[in-house]
Amino acid sequence: MTSATFDITLEKLTYGGEAMGRLPDGRAVFVPFGLPGEQVRVELTEDKKNFARGKLIEVLNASPDRIASKCKHFGKCGGCHYQNLSYENQLQAKTEILRDQLQRIGKIENPPVKQMVASPLEWNYRNHVQFHLTAEGKVGFVNAKGNSVLPIEECHLPEAGIDAFWRDLQFESNKDVERVFLRAGQGEELMVVLESETPETPEFEIEADVSVVHLFDEHAVVIAGQDNLIFNIFGKDFQVSATSFFQVNTKMAEKMVGYIITQLPVSSSTTLLDVYCGVGLFSKFFAAKCQTVIGIETSESACEDFAVNLDEFDNVELYEGAAEEVLPGLAGRLDSSTVAIVDPPRAGIERHALDALIEIQPQMIAYVSCDPSTLARDAARFINGGYRLVEVTPFDLFPQTYHIESISIFEK
Repeated sequence: MTSATFDITLEKLTYGGEAMGRLPDGRAVFVPFGLPGEQVRVELTEDKKNFARGKLIEVLNASPDRIASKCKHFGKCGGCHYQNLSYENQLQAKTEILRDQLQRIGKIENPPVKQMVASPLEWNYRNHVQFHLTAEGKVGFVNAKGNSVLPIEECHLPEAGIDAFWRDLQFESNKDVERVFLRAGQGEELMVVLESETPETPEFEIEADVSVVHLFDEHAVVIAGQDNLIFNIFGKDFQVSATSFFQVNTKMAEKMVGYIITQLPVSSSTTLLDVYCGVGLFSKFFAAKCQTVIGIETSESACEDFAVNLDEFDNVELYEGAAEEVLPGLAGRLDSSTVAIVDPPRAGIERHALDALIEIQPQMIAYVSCDPSTLARDAARFINGGYRLVEVTPFDLFPQTYHIESISIFEK
């Protein structure tokens, strides 16, 4: 059975890396790898009552903004979405998408979105890469359709140290290993993390001097080297364990830290509430200036790293647990001298955690978001709770992809 094909004009880029156009019946159709203004031929891959998804068969009339992609896998690999756009145009497009999400989902008129802060590196910026394996044990990425692993011969996103190393990875098959993570720390120190669904340690031969960790069910077992790497941000060292989260673009992590330092008014009487604090990336820069720093984090390994990274300070408290469970208990002891940083996962701030934050009433909240749609939802809730959205600054942590990181400042 052949799917229906249509010739349509694409109107705009939408969050998720697709371009939107209209079918003859008026329904929106979302097409990966197309650009606004292009006339394209699409084949429907998903046909719903209110919308459709299509595959780009042919560009009939290309956008003047279209450029040749750098990578031969672009269009087949699911990792990059915008290699066909100049970097300047990527920044512009993502800023518009962020603004659109705040307006449509958050119902915020004229959201105060600033110009996106560009990444110093458009390529080779990632300190952390996740590979899947083909049945034959070749490393690759999930393909653009999301239904199989595409073996790769090149990738222009990892930092130089990872890029020089990953091609040497060889596995007999994928039966022992589910996924392979590569991480590069300070001084190009490398860590290989092998994730599997069985507790048996996978067999793995390697010549290079790297740390190797086996991950099963969140438990990390060291096969070689260390169970952590050191990352350096503004001259401060951060221990990051194999299972702990850290921003994948080190230079942009610095820019975000620098921005938050200039935005949050702290003094020796301030309590800083660092919710979803991770390994302490933000807390470490505020501990010397505040009366108290309170971190909240669910990840056990990140809590252990946080304790090491902030060991020099006596005014730091750490709660290991979910924000929605810890925050309500803090409401009674915090006053208007509190400022908060929240850096939630993609799902945004859990509803009860957000309600508890509004009850605590910090004078200012810096919200670090990696998903504009959940940011928009949460921003509307803060505004209803008596906060004003002062500004939203996007940071391009993920060039060539649709991902949008941003920091929003809310004031009581």
